[in-house]
Formats: sequence, C-alpha cells, structure tokens
Amino acid sequence: MKIHPLITTSEALADLCARLAKADFVTVDTEFMRESTYWPELCLIQVADTEEAAAIDPKADGLDMLPLLDLLVDNEDVLKVFHAGGQDVEIIFNITGQTPHPIFDTQIAMMAISQSEQIGYSSMVESWLGFVVDKGARFTDWSRRPLDKRQIEYAINDVTHLSKIFPMILKRLMKTGRGEWLDAEMEKLADPENYRNDPSLAWQRIKAAGRNPAMLGRLKAIAAWREVEAQDKNIPRGRIARDETLADIAAHPPKQQADLAKVRGLSAGWRDNEIGRRLMAALDGAKPLGDEELPPRTPRGAPLGKEGALVADLLKLLLKIRSREIDVASRLLARSDELELLAAGVRKDLPILESWRFDAFGHDALDLVEGKLAFAVVNGKLKMTHVDDVVETAEIAEPDGAPAAVTDDE
Repeated sequence: MKIHPLITTSEALADLCARLAKADFVTVDTEFMRESTYWPELCLIQVADTEEAAAIDPKADGLDMLPLLDLLVDNEDVLKVFHAGGQDVEIIFNITGQTPHPIFDTQIAMMAISQSEQIGYSSMVESWLGFVVDKGARFTDWSRRPLDKRQIEYAINDVTHLSKIFPMILKRLMKTGRGEWLDAEMEKLADPENYRNDPSLAWQRIKAAGRNPAMLGRLKAIAAWREVEAQDKNIPRGRIARDETLADIAAHPPKQQADLAKVRGLSAGWRDNEIGRRLMAALDGAKPLGDEELPPRTPRGAPLGKEGALVADLLKLLLKIRSREIDVASRLLARSDELELLAAGVRKDLPILESWRFDAFGHDALDLVEGKLAFAVVNGKLKMTHVDDVVETAEIAEPDGAPAAVTDDE
C-alpha cells in the first residue's frame, strides 16, 4: 500500500480524492481535541482504500477541504468505513451539516459476528491481524504543529489496518447471512438527527427524579441556557454547571439571585454576576412541560412487580444463552428495558418482536413469557428447550406402565 506524506496542499488533496472516488470503499478516521472546548477541534483526517492511504492536515494554511467533504458526504458510490465512528461522524456533521453516507462501522458489525459488545480498535486489530497496535502516540496533542513522523504513522495505521480488516468482516457477515441485521444500525449511525445540537432538547440527557411538569420545565429551560452559554464561550458544558447542579436547581429553585451562592456546585460570585442573572432569567421564563413532552412511564422497579421482575430476569438469562449459542452480542439482539416491557405485558413497538430480531430471539422470548420454554442443563451447559419437546422426550423414555414425567404445571 502506498503511504503519502502529510497532505497540506489543495492540489494534493484534490488528486487524492479523485482517485479515492473510484474505490468501492474508503476507511476514515479523525484525530481531534475536545477536552477544553465545546466544539471538537478537528486536527487530522486519515483516509485509505486498498491501494493508498494518507493523513490530511485540516489546519494547513489555505487548504481547500471541499473535495474531501464531497467524497465523504455527497458521493453515494463509495462506502465510508469507520470503527466506533460516532464522534468522527459528529465532526463531519458539524462542518457540513450532513453525515457520511453510505456508512459502515466495524465496531457495530463485530456485534453481529461475535459476542463483543464494544470491541476496541486495538483488540480488533489483534484479533483479525494478529499483532499488537503501538499505542505510543495515543495521548498526543494533535493540535500542536509540526506533527512528527511517528505521530503521522500512528494516525495512518488506523485506516490502513481497517482497510484490511473490513473485507474480512464483510466476508464473515456474508457467510453468516447477518448483513441485513446491520442495515438499520448503520442508518441510525448516519441519521443527522443524532448529531443535531438542539438546546431545547438538552434536558433529556440529564437524570432527574420524577415527572413533575414544573420541575422538568425548569430543567428544560436551564439546560438550554447552559447549552447556549457553553456554545458561545466554546467550553465544555460541565464548566458552566454540572448536570447534578442543574437537576438540584430545577428541583429546588432559588427565589432570588443571591440564593445561588448557596447552591452546591456554583461559586459565591453567581449571587451578583452576569451569568447568575442570565440563569435566573432562564428560570423565570420556564414553563411547565406539556403532557406530550413528559417522559413516558415505564414499567420499572415497583410498577413491574415482583413476579414481573423475576420474568425479566429469566428473559435476561435467556438472552445470554441465545447470544452465546449464535455468537452475537446480546445488546444487538435486545436491550434490558425491552425485556422489562415484554415481561410487563407490552407487545407493541418492541424491536425484539420485529424482523430478524424476532426470528433470532423474540420468538423464544415470547415462548418463555407464555410458559412454552424451559431451561435445562445439557453436558454442563445451560440450554433452552420447548416444554412440549421435554414432555415428548420424557414420555418416549418411560417404559410401559411407568408413571409419566411430572412437569411444573402438575
């Protein structure tokens, strides 16, 4: 594979992208810094196909990034391959307002052909290529210039290794027939709504007890206020105020600005400074959430009931058994909250009761809830067996005149 020197000119980038536009796929990775900023600072982009690889310096003076961005977001003929690409996609969305498409994520794909929930890049390389990745430049300050040879080589290796692994994963997916399992997951990764930063929705990321409309209305208002403050100052939202501080203020709102000095997590200066005034203004303008905005009631904890909780536990055990049997990550088959809903009697709008998930797991999950499935130990391993099969086997094994096997129903 040809490895190019660091690309810093518009001409070299345009030539590279013209060649990559003819490839079936390109592997993509980015290096960025976001520890001290709200918006991630893009510092390097690496791309490769099966023939060549390069790192591009977006900080280079006068560099026209348009050919690369066109390749990533507008060229529908080239598949863009990432590993754990959520943050990479977010950066591209922040720049263009679009996401790469079509898209493939090898971390997600590994869930369909192994029990790995979130396999790391280094572990994946070791598993597929048989060597250990050099992590020496892992904590590089990618914003500093110039980048040395070792840093650039480390960054490019991320996409060269990926360009070798992706066809191997694809071959395995084709062999298992599980490629279609991933279609919806990849489209979800490419959905622009996942990366659109709407301050009015920021409150939904904050854990708050209860469904009180007035309290949640205050939380919505001050979470949006914090988001705008952080964006304007380009600092992490936690530098303005932590989530738990906002939740506390929403639950126990101060009556006047001077009371902010008593709030844990805020400095005494908030009692009379401008940011404190803006926070109080956000609180004063808060309105209770309407019914359509309130988080849905879910059958967790006490509402699920003791018996329902036991059924949910059995479903989780069934999920572990099935994921082991077919060698797939359990999280790809079902989430814990889905199992709790199923145990509580919900049958509509559950992914596990639709499409391939129903065939792979949902059908058996329903049978377990309805008493048609049992657990058995076979050769020291826990297996799941349909009750009718157990009864039939027992009846065949019994000699004439002997009593029939006793089941739980008798």
